[in-house]
Amino acid sequence: MKSNILLLLLTVFVFQSFLSKAQSSFKTQPNIIFIMADDLGIGDVGCYGQKMIKTPEIDKMATEGLRFTQVYAGSSVCAPSRSSIMTGMHNGHNRVRDNVPHGVFLQPDDLTVAEVLKQAGYTTGAIGKWSLGNPGSWGVANYQGFDYFYGHLNQDQAHFYYPDYLWENDKIDLLSENRGGKTGQYTHNKFTQKALNFIDENKENPFFLYVAYTLPHFSDYSRSTPESQIVPSDEPYSNKDWPQVEKNYAAMVHMIDQDVGKILDKVQGLGLDNNTIIFFTSDNGPCDSTAHKPEFFNSSGAYRGVKRDMYEGGIRIPMIVRWPGKVAQGKSSDAVWAFWDFLPTAADLAGLPFKNETDGISVLPTLLGEKQKLHDYLYWDYGHSRDEFFQAARWGNWKGIIDNSTGKIEIYNLENDLGEENNLASSQPEKVNRFKEIIKEAYVPSSAYPPIKSTN
Repeated sequence: MKSNILLLLLTVFVFQSFLSKAQSSFKTQPNIIFIMADDLGIGDVGCYGQKMIKTPEIDKMATEGLRFTQVYAGSSVCAPSRSSIMTGMHNGHNRVRDNVPHGVFLQPDDLTVAEVLKQAGYTTGAIGKWSLGNPGSWGVANYQGFDYFYGHLNQDQAHFYYPDYLWENDKIDLLSENRGGKTGQYTHNKFTQKALNFIDENKENPFFLYVAYTLPHFSDYSRSTPESQIVPSDEPYSNKDWPQVEKNYAAMVHMIDQDVGKILDKVQGLGLDNNTIIFFTSDNGPCDSTAHKPEFFNSSGAYRGVKRDMYEGGIRIPMIVRWPGKVAQGKSSDAVWAFWDFLPTAADLAGLPFKNETDGISVLPTLLGEKQKLHDYLYWDYGHSRDEFFQAARWGNWKGIIDNSTGKIEIYNLENDLGEENNLASSQPEKVNRFKEIIKEAYVPSSAYPPIKSTN
């Protein structure tokens, strides 16, 4: 009898010891917040050289964290870039490879970063622009690992800032103040409030919050849409001697900046600062096909190209990472990585032994100032279901781009040609051959998209 009691007590002691260690480990898992702007150029942010638009909160985040100068989006347009963040795949393997056709969404066999983090006990939330699944499809956020979703499922709906409804999980949130063309509720403000609420509600346990803002995206509809449908106020730039459309754009960037500050203040106010890693970035380069013109603010910075381009201005984006006590403060890094690295990095942060197939590499060592495994190359493409199809790759300091409709190949040395002005293809045949090898390896055709239209 006594031996049974002793055995029971020993079992309880061992279990409690195991539970204590598990809880201790559980508490050390950092909260992960990923904030992404829409069509914000690398040159639009003060700490990356912007002079006309003020971004004090984002700049402060950079002084309290690590500012990267060679990080790349998943694509030069919205949907595939978001797919790359979610799935850890570059566009040669991605499920969603372009903004069209609209019927290509994530499927049940796609493993997302939210599904990975839920395995580690995280509560997951996505707010803002989703783009990866319309209502009734497998691609909606709640079917892809997110416990909570609020925002636009349909990408085209996200072009409007005063819609008459948004989605909250599987229900429609009617924005009655916007019915009949009224402008009562601005979506960006709703997104920020929902993000702050999510942090409040999940402060006791580890959480992953993906905030995909729609600002400062200026949709093609903005040419015919009244200015009041773009931004509620052009403050603090009302008195500037600028075209009205540029005042509006600057006001949008200002709103993002202020709300990044609100999120940081919320995290600090709840005492979560030292156990929360926050990323800030943009989904691709600035857009030049709307009333707003990126050259007015030099939105691409030192780089050639804009959204939809394979040049650096279309895919090189701001990336700031803040994690007090873990990530270096006030430093800049020229480490080269891309959106598809986020999924394995998040798994690493959560302490998961992630072994699933991915194009990404965990960059946690880089974030912590440790030795980092490097990519052999990075790959992008653009033009699925379009008249022209472009592919690009970077290996080391070399960059290659091909226009498959003409067969023209461009080769640049980014070490001394950031603006991609000097095409070295004719004098670097070995680099041309290496580029061809990379794109042959990286690109796997998808039945959802037409074959490449190539002259090669």
